[in-house]
Amino acid sequence: MGGSDGVGPQQTGPLLRIGVLALQGAFAEHVSHLKRVGAAPGAVPLEVCEVRTPQQLEGLDGLVLPGGESTTMALVAARNGILEPLKAYCASHPVFGTCAGLIMLSERVLHTKEGGQSVLGGLDVTASRNFFGTQLKSFETAMTVAKGIPGLGADEGEFRAMFIRAPAIVDVGDGVEVLALLPEEQRPQGCPTGTCIVAAQQADKILVTAFHPELTSDLRWHQHFVDMVAKHTKAT
Repeated sequence: MGGSDGVGPQQTGPLLRIGVLALQGAFAEHVSHLKRVGAAPGAVPLEVCEVRTPQQLEGLDGLVLPGGESTTMALVAARNGILEPLKAYCASHPVFGTCAGLIMLSERVLHTKEGGQSVLGGLDVTASRNFFGTQLKSFETAMTVAKGIPGLGADEGEFRAMFIRAPAIVDVGDGVEVLALLPEEQRPQGCPTGTCIVAAQQADKILVTAFHPELTSDLRWHQHFVDMVAKHTKAT
C-alpha cells in the first residue's frame, strides 16, 4: 500500500493531496522532493501519496508520473488495472511527467518498441523516445527557462538538468508553451539535429520535462507544479 504524509510547519491554505505513480521508476525521489516543498515555512500544506491502484487516485489534486521505462510502466499499469483510470484522471487534473512520464503524456510518440506502446496522452506534442541515445550517452548540463517559472527564468539563475536515456519533444501543437530548448552544442555527439524541446506545459495543467529534476537538490520544478495544482484547485 502507498504511504502518505502531511508535512510542514507554519503552512497556509487548504490541504493539497498530490500522488506519485509508484509502479516503476524514480518515484521515491519525487515523493521526497514534494515533501520538502511542503515542509518549507509558509508552504501550502501537502499530503503526498504513492499511487499503485485506481482507488488511490481518488481525492488527489495532482499526480506525478516519474521517469523509468515508459513501455514497462504502461504494461504494469495495464496489468494492475490502472491504465484507463490514469487516462481519465490525467484528462481532468494537473499532471507532472518527467522523462518516461513525458512520453506517457504525449499524444504522439516516435521510435517506440516494435508493436508500439500504450500512452495516456493529453499533451499535444510529438515526442521522440530515446532522442539522446542509449544509457551511455546520459549527461548533465546547465540550462535556463525562457519564462514562466519563478526562480528558473532567464534572469533568475540556471538549473542543472540530468538526461538519462531521455526523450525530447520535436513538435508541439497549439496551446503548448515551450519552457526550455536544448541547443545542438549542448547535446552529446551523434544526437539528432533540429528541434529539441526538453520542458513544456499546456493550459497550466500538464507540465513535462525530458530531464530528471528529482535527481538533483533543486526543488523549483516541484514547487512550480505545486503552484499549478493550487491554482487549478482554487479555480474548480
